[in-house]
Amino acid sequence: MNVNSLPMKSVITLVDRWAKRENAKLICVSNVHMCMEVFDKKNYRNIVNNSDLTVPDGRPIFWALKLLGQKDAQQIRGLDLTMNICSSANKNNIPLGFFGGDKKTQKKIIGHLKSKYPKLKIFFSESPPFRKLTISENVKYVNKINNSGIKILFVGLGCPKQEIWMAENKKNLKCTMIGVGAAFDFIAGNKTEAPKWIQFIGMEWLLRLILEPKRLWGRYYKNNIKYIILMALQLLGKNF
Repeated sequence: MNVNSLPMKSVITLVDRWAKRENAKLICVSNVHMCMEVFDKKNYRNIVNNSDLTVPDGRPIFWALKLLGQKDAQQIRGLDLTMNICSSANKNNIPLGFFGGDKKTQKKIIGHLKSKYPKLKIFFSESPPFRKLTISENVKYVNKINNSGIKILFVGLGCPKQEIWMAENKKNLKCTMIGVGAAFDFIAGNKTEAPKWIQFIGMEWLLRLILEPKRLWGRYYKNNIKYIILMALQLLGKNF
């Protein structure tokens, strides 16, 4: 998986610049789950590795960059990226949109962001069904997004669904798309953010596992062990 090593400030500057253009951009927010999906699935690997930007959201991805020689690498968490972009959009009059999550979550997100950033323009907010969209449904959403005039779209459909959706619709959209996954639930207050010290030592995943064992234990068991083994082999100079 190709990951860009940029500081948060440079990422925000880049997003602001892209927001002034008509052509769509795709930003991936990478963690161990995404990395293993990329390793296992060629089609998904092509999507992520052909993105316009992929940032290191997960602490293990950040550590990997450091160990592989990117000494200036910074962790860019999806939640932090979302809030920084919203802050910049509030100052620079950039209209935003949100796609994903349920209607209640969408309402909470808008309420929280509007209270924090009073001048923020949120021109699009949709909660699509959790099943695969029909062609006509997808066309309807794409048209709504384009007609809304937004320049940045936060997509919270979960990995790998959100990256696949963004890639499939990139040619028909006119905005910068960012797949931020769980950030929607954190902004809405549906999930509690881990304390800073837990984030720092890279154990945020363990807290999430304790809170959502049924949903996450299988994914973490499969992906985390595999990631550690493959990362160790890469550091030892093996070529995959």
